[in-house]
Amino acid sequence: MPVAGRLAWWSPDPRAVLPLSAFVESRSLRRSRRQFEVRIDTDFGAVIDGCRSAPRDGGWINRSMLRAYRRLHALGVAHSVETWSPEGDLMGGLYGVSIGGLFAGESMFHRATDASKVALAGLVDHLRQAGEPGRLLDVQWPTDHLATLGVVGLPRRDYLRLLDVALTLPDAFAVQPAEAATSSGRRPTR
Repeated sequence: MPVAGRLAWWSPDPRAVLPLSAFVESRSLRRSRRQFEVRIDTDFGAVIDGCRSAPRDGGWINRSMLRAYRRLHALGVAHSVETWSPEGDLMGGLYGVSIGGLFAGESMFHRATDASKVALAGLVDHLRQAGEPGRLLDVQWPTDHLATLGVVGLPRRDYLRLLDVALTLPDAFAVQPAEAATSSGRRPTR
C-alpha cells in the first residue's frame, strides 16, 4: 500500500529491454507506419494524459506523477514519441526518461490500431540514428506481447552492466542527430 508522500521505486528482475538490433518489425507494422507521422516532443502533455486515461489495472499516473514528469520534460529529461494521423490528430504515443544512452520507457497508449507500436518503432529509429553502440531501451517488465517485438528479460546483474555503459553515452534527445526524421520524411517538430 502506498504511503502518502512516498514514491515507490521498482527494479524488476528480470528487467525487460529491447535491444535496438533485435527490434522485430512485422509486415503489418510496416504497413501501419505508413498511416502515421511520428513526431518527438510536440505534445508531451497530451501523451502523458493519454497514458493516464488509458484503461488499465494498477494505473499509477496520478496528479503528483503528472507534475513530476511534466517538470522532467521541461528540464529536457522526459520525452514523448507521438503518432499523428494525416488529419493532425494524436493517435498514440509513449513517453519515458532519457539519461545518457538510456531511454527508460514509462508508458504508452493508442487511439488507433498499432499507433503505440508505431511510436515504439519511431523511438527505435531515433535511438539507432543517434549511433554509439551500447544504447539501452528499458521497457521495465517482460510481457508476451513485448517479446513479439524483440524484448528480452535480463537478469539484474546483466542489466546493471549494460546500464553502466549506456550512462556514459551522449543523450540521443539532446544531440538531435542530423539524420533524424519523422516517418513522413520531415524533421521532428520540437
